[in-house]
Formats: sequence, C-alpha cells, structure tokens
Amino acid sequence: MRFGCLHAAFLLAVVALISPTNAQSRVYRDRVVPHWDGSQTQFWYRNELPGEAREFILVNAAKGFRGPAFDHGRLAAAFSELLGRPVDSGRIPVLELEFPDSDSSIWMLKGPEGEFAWNPVDNVLQRLRPAEAVFELFLPPRPSGASVEDTSIVFTNRWTAPVTLVWIAPDGGRRDYAVVAPGQTHRQHTFVGHTWLLRAADGAELGCAVAVGGGNEWNLSEAVVAGVRRDDVAARARRGRQSTAAAPDNNPAPDNRFTAFVSGHNLWLKSADSEDFQLTDDASAEHTFRRDAQRARAVGMDYGRADFPEHLAEVYWAPDSKYLLAFQTTQVAERRVHYVESTPGDQLQPRLQSYPYLKPGDPIPTPTPRLFRTADRVEIPISDELFPIPWSLEFQRWRSDGSGFWLLYNERGHQRLRLLDVNAADGSVQTVIDEFSPTFIHYSSEGKFELRWLDDNTVLWASERSGWNHLYRYSLESRSLLNPVTQGAWNVRRIEHIDLSAGWIWFYAVGVQAGQDPYHEHLCRVRLNGSEFRVLTAGDGTHAVEWSPDRRWFLDRWSRVDHPPVTELRTAEGDLVCQLEAADASEVLAEYGRFPQRFAAPGRDGSTNIYGIIHRPRDFDPSKRYPVIENIYAGPHDYHVPKSFRAGRGHQQQLADRGFVVVQIDGMGTAWRSKAFHDVCWRNLRDAGFPDRISWLRQAAAVHPELDLERVGIYGGSAGGQNAMAALLWHGDFYRVAVADCGCHDNRMDKIWWNEQWMGVPAGDVYERNSNREHAHLLEGRLLLVVGELDRNVDPASTMQVAKKLVEAGRDFELLVVPGAGHGACETPWASRRRTDFFVRHLQP
Repeated sequence: MRFGCLHAAFLLAVVALISPTNAQSRVYRDRVVPHWDGSQTQFWYRNELPGEAREFILVNAAKGFRGPAFDHGRLAAAFSELLGRPVDSGRIPVLELEFPDSDSSIWMLKGPEGEFAWNPVDNVLQRLRPAEAVFELFLPPRPSGASVEDTSIVFTNRWTAPVTLVWIAPDGGRRDYAVVAPGQTHRQHTFVGHTWLLRAADGAELGCAVAVGGGNEWNLSEAVVAGVRRDDVAARARRGRQSTAAAPDNNPAPDNRFTAFVSGHNLWLKSADSEDFQLTDDASAEHTFRRDAQRARAVGMDYGRADFPEHLAEVYWAPDSKYLLAFQTTQVAERRVHYVESTPGDQLQPRLQSYPYLKPGDPIPTPTPRLFRTADRVEIPISDELFPIPWSLEFQRWRSDGSGFWLLYNERGHQRLRLLDVNAADGSVQTVIDEFSPTFIHYSSEGKFELRWLDDNTVLWASERSGWNHLYRYSLESRSLLNPVTQGAWNVRRIEHIDLSAGWIWFYAVGVQAGQDPYHEHLCRVRLNGSEFRVLTAGDGTHAVEWSPDRRWFLDRWSRVDHPPVTELRTAEGDLVCQLEAADASEVLAEYGRFPQRFAAPGRDGSTNIYGIIHRPRDFDPSKRYPVIENIYAGPHDYHVPKSFRAGRGHQQQLADRGFVVVQIDGMGTAWRSKAFHDVCWRNLRDAGFPDRISWLRQAAAVHPELDLERVGIYGGSAGGQNAMAALLWHGDFYRVAVADCGCHDNRMDKIWWNEQWMGVPAGDVYERNSNREHAHLLEGRLLLVVGELDRNVDPASTMQVAKKLVEAGRDFELLVVPGAGHGACETPWASRRRTDFFVRHLQP
C-alpha cells in the first residue's frame, strides 16, 4: 500500500497559511485563464485590474500576437447607449466572450447584465437575454478545501437586505468577513475551493457557494436565494451507506461461467447454473478471504471505513477465465487510541472516543495470494520466497493472454521493492525489478514511486539508485532494464504526460536549471528511449503549465516568494512565443513593505547549500536587532519552505509583526535534493537538519546583523512539534525558547506508516535514541507544549507522556491543552495568540 498524503500537520499549517484573514492584498494580472477557439490557434482571457476594473486580451498563438480583444472604449460607449447609463471602459459588464463563427464577426458577450451580441465592425450591440443568476447557492455549508491557489470573489448584493460573507474553514469553523449593504459590491480575496456562506442580518443562512479559479462574479438576487439547492444530509448519509453495501457484491469471471464468493471465510465458486464449489477449507476469521478493510482503517487512517460484505472476496480473474487469483488476509488485533471529548457539543457530560490506529512495530494485516485453475478447481501453489515479509503485496495486472500476472511487493521496513512475474501454469515467481536501498525507499510520495505500464511489454519505474530520482524503462518479457529515461544530478519530481504513440514523456524536475534554487520545478521532455532531453521552461522560479487542447502550446506561469507571477506562452518545444502578463504586486508591497527574502548558505558539510527565507516586520528598522524565530517542519516526505509567490502571509508574518525576524529553512533529511541529502533522516529524525539550520542562521546573521542569535526561538506542529522540542533537548545552547504543537514526541506513539517509512520496524534502541520522551531530562530553555484534546492524527498521549517525563525530571515548562481542538491546535486563534505571547514574554526585553 502506498500513501500519497502529506503528514497532516503540514496540511494544517497550509490551512492556517491560506486563511483569507492572512491574505487581503491584491495581485493584479496574476491569473491567465485561456479560452481557446475552435482552431486552437487563439484564445482570450480576462485581466483583473486595480479599482475593480478589468480588460480582455486576445492572443493569436500562431502569429505571436497579444493585444486587446476589442476596443474597450467603443464597447463601453455601446453599452452606455444600450443600458441608458454611463459605462466605464474598465468596467464593461462582461465576464465571458465567445469567439465569432468562422463566417461571422459577431462576438457573444455574457455578464451580470445578460447576454449580448456585438459586431465590432459596425459597433452594433444587441441584448439577447436578460440577466440570469451566475451562481448557484447550496445548503447546508460544507468545509473549504485545502488549496493555495489565489482567486477572488466580486460579490454584488442585489438582495433586499444586508448580507454577511462568512468563510467556512476546512475544519468547519466559521469566520465573518464583510457586511455588504443592498446595492453594494465587495471584493473578497480567497482561494480556489473555499466555501463562503451568505448570512442575512437576522441570522438566516441564505446559501453557500464555492470559489473557483479565474475569478468569481457572485450577484445575489431574490431569484438566486429562492433557488437555493438544499442537500438532504440524512439522505446523503443513507446513500453513502447503501453505496458501501452495493459495492460489487459478486466477482464474475469474464466468461460469466463462474462467480467467486466467500462463505465461512473460505473461497467458493458459483456456476452459471447456481451450483456451488468450495475451493478452500483452511480459512477462518483470522485468515479470511473476505475483502480487507482493516488496513484502510488502522494503517491508512480512514478510521470510519466499514467492513465489506461478508461474502465479498478480493479476486482477479484471468482475461480468459482459466485462472482465478484470490487474496487471503491475516487479520490482526485492531489497536485503538482512546481520548476523552470533554465538551461534546452542548452536552455537559464528557464522552469517551476511540479510533483504530496501528503504531510502529504492530502486526499489520497481511495478504497471501492464492491461485486456482477453474477447469478442475485445483490450487496452484505460489512460493512466497520472493515476498516473505510484506508491508504490502498488490496485484497489478494479468498478462493479456492470461498466462500470468504481476505483483508489486513492498517489504516491511521499506528497503526493498519488487515487481514480480507469476506464471499461472505452475505458480513460479520471478523478479522483473528488484529495488533495494540500505536506508529507505521513499515509496509513499508521488514522483518517488512510479510504476507506469507503457504497453504489454514495458513499464516505467522510478528509482534513486544513482543518488537522484530518475525514470527507467524495463522489459517485462526479458525482465531486464531497457534504458534509463532520465539521468543527471537532479530529480524527476512528477510525470505530467506520456504520449506512447510518439514515444515522449513530459515531467516536472527539480534541480535541473543550474544557478537556480534547486527546489524550483521546471517542465521537461524526453523520449522514452532517453534521447532528446530538453528543459521547456526557463524563468528563475517554480513553474506550472497549462497546455492548449491540442498540446501545440502551453502557458507557463512561474514565480518565486520574492517575484510575482509571470505568465508566458511557449510552443510545445519550449520556445517563447510572447510574455502574456507580469503580475502587479504593488498592493502587497504597500501592505507588507517587502517580500520574504531568500537566503542560501552552506550547511554542516561546508559545501551543500541550504535554502530558506526570512520574514521581517512591516515596520522593520535595519538599525535594530531582532530576536529570531524559526518556523520548523522537518518531515522527510517533502521540502517545506515556500517557493512560489503568495499574496498573503500566514502566522510567520503575524509573529514577525510583533517584533521578530521569522525564518523557514529546509535542512538535510528533507526530500527532493540528492539521496544522500535525504538519507540523513534515516533512523535519525531527531537530527531534523539542525546542524544545517544553525549554520544557515549564523551565516545569515553575519550578512544581516539585525538577526540577534542570542535570542532564538523555534516553533512547529506535529513532526514540527517534535522538532521544536528536540531543538531544546539537543541544541539548547542555540535555541532558547520553543513552542511544540501536537508533537509526535516519541515515534513509537505515532502512526505506523509515516514512522516506519523513515525509521524502519522498531529494533534495538533506534526509536529510543530519537525520542523526546526518553530524553526529556536534557531540556534547556523555555518550552510551551500544546495539544488538542481531540487530536486524531497524533495520539494526544504523546504530549502528555513527554510532559510527565519533564515533571519527573523537575524541568520547568508550560502545558496548554486546547479543549475541542484537534491536530494543529496552535493554529486556532486563541492558541496562536498564546504562542505569540510566549515568545514575546521570553525573547523580548
């Protein structure tokens, strides 16, 4: 089993960062949403401009032309005449355009005033339809998604009473933003996927809408309120329960002669004439052929996953129906974490809660493949010699002729991955790919694990065997390497597209542009045989592209934390056609005074550059010296310092504005540099890159003397909470104050999959050596421990146990338990204020 999810604390940190409260500044010309014509040679897009203005741009990709889509002044005059009121050229009531037909010059215009036809040749404007609702409301509210893509809402209240815009947080919490009077328009910064509730003055909920990319024109009218869509929550829940029960409740062979099912935990076949045949007699509740849901609950953290129907098996039929592969699963005792919900809603009495949660070293559900020949219903034994200790064993696919199948084996401890070829005739197993690492294989993140089936005979595989993450092409027939697809001292980040007929692959890479930040993502292209490699993007920043429908051109949007977005049009070969937009971030500069500053300096080895950013107060005075606070998250699954431009600032800026310099750094042990850089974390999470971070800070202070390294604090959540406390345990001579939020202070107490990925199966004293709990007596400095009583990501007992050890060691510290809060408790407004006050109290004179 693979996990593409991030450590939840990082997601919560992102959610805190993207709260609309933290991002009111506007960035103009920063979003190009192309609308291509039928020939796919030209497109239009809309620019949002200061003062609620907008403009429409037309681009002819084939000719390299970019200019106004029309004469905005002439069209404004036509609207003024038609509507009987002055219309400014920057506020034409148009949101969308439709290109003229090939034999016409008439544009279709749509907006809040209705739908119009306009002939720019003779300047004739005609209203075709009156204004209609441009968005739909729904109830009840649903939480916002966790997105970092900026957008905005232009909300016009054409209803009869004032309306309050209420943001629905990802955790379901609510926050009021603006009251909009009847007839007024309000612009609200937000993020794609965020939910906004419209509330009347009497508290009535009018409805919700979700922000989309490219801007949102929300015009509230009586008709819109009357048409609100009301979701039946109870009915939806019933449908959800029915959908689980209605998951495929049989497993028919392709020729429909037999259906596989489970009875008494054994595997059976039912013939087309309803005759039953028992295939096994050795199953039990502990070793069942019933499809497994336990792994998803206790390992995958899908706590509420229901068991599958008792008769439903996990089976895979050969294409010709001659063979049946089934999985028998060894079940384990389902460890549960218990906690007390002290304030369950409006109830007075507390309530005991629990959820399934396996921890490092626990037994896990184990699958065993069983193969049967259907003609005589005889089992064909499969040797487990090549998959003896599975973390997971996943069926991949059958050969097209039904002669065999492939399995993917991930060995527990995550030091070996194998693609296995099983012969159906005799059950023999051979290795196609055998990937081994003396440290760990980073199987749990997109890009670091890739298994793509190119055709019946070749697969694409990702490996760090060269010291860098690259793609390799293998032959399934010969079970051998055909060729490296990519190579070099850089990493493939993720695959963007594969064109098998043309033999090309497009992918994002990091570290591929010399002289740039090695975390910047660039789009590249290479042939599957490894030839004709080319980097398709160039700007000094991190890139995201959007292709034309026929992939002849792409829009390249790049930025840095200190450089607003630039959008370019390029050919499929990467050649620049023209620059479309360079975003205007003057309002951001006006509000904050500066962008975050990038800084790089060698780490512990004196040669490998470490990259980070510096946040300064709005009222920064270079003649003063400021205490320094590091916001740390050293989770090895990724890098964590922002690389793209953001209009808003999160808790880093809130802290900075209280008189601190706040820094973020990616030290050794985090991902997406070399394998050696990453391997520092192996069985060594307490390291957290601290030698690199301290080196970086000392060199930053040498260049920027306003950084006072006699007063250094640190804070983080989840793995970052573990890191923050570790700073005072092992580096208390440098870090003076720490706030540790919901930390996994002993990795034996945390979720199994994340910790075994980096620490392996507990053996010897590996986990003890990395434990804050076991070393609590080493504490120096001032520590604030924070935990949410409802944390379902990291066992809250982890914080309480380390607190007990501190008490036993006679160490002074503060403990903050946040009632009703879950993981990331310190990002709630009250706890966030307490965190800031703690730093002010202990780092400022």
